[in-house]
Amino acid sequence: MDKAERRAQILAHAREVFAKRGYHAAKIDDIVAAAGVARGTFYLYFDDKRAVFEELVDHAFARLDRAFVRVDPTDATRTVAFQIQDNIERIVATLLEDRATTKILLSDAVGLDPDLDRKLLRFYEAVGTLLEESFRDGQALGVVAQGDVRIFAVLTLGAMKELFYQVVMRGLDYSEERIVAEMFAFLCHGVLRV
Repeated sequence: MDKAERRAQILAHAREVFAKRGYHAAKIDDIVAAAGVARGTFYLYFDDKRAVFEELVDHAFARLDRAFVRVDPTDATRTVAFQIQDNIERIVATLLEDRATTKILLSDAVGLDPDLDRKLLRFYEAVGTLLEESFRDGQALGVVAQGDVRIFAVLTLGAMKELFYQVVMRGLDYSEERIVAEMFAFLCHGVLRV
């Protein structure tokens, strides 16, 4: 196994250990046992448990960042409604394809330490800004209700976070398609006019 594969193996098992035990209860011994590597091998790739955890969080942020695509109202091939629903589908798929990391983001990452809290805050601010800009653009086009776009963004992000918390942490059993449809309907009954 080459170095990149070994690193990926350790990360994958660490993600499962963190999701199962939580950050604070997880030990490096748990990670190396799950990955089937020696403790020394772990330290060839990571300085400590925190470094593994932060890399998992960074990967999750990168995947979510790629899932968000700004709606282009000038796109003649796809309606605004289609683009919004497509965005929701990508975000839902990203969060559900890796439930372990979603659980980590929603529970273990918050309050871990000031650096990680700042990173989480920056991520949510970036998502909030993207939503605000999208809502502002939508208002100009008449497809978003008039109102405070910052509040719309906060409400939307909060609703999404809570929904995924319930699905991932509490095990609510909804299909990906149902989640997408209900989120889209929720937005249409609230801020969207599409």
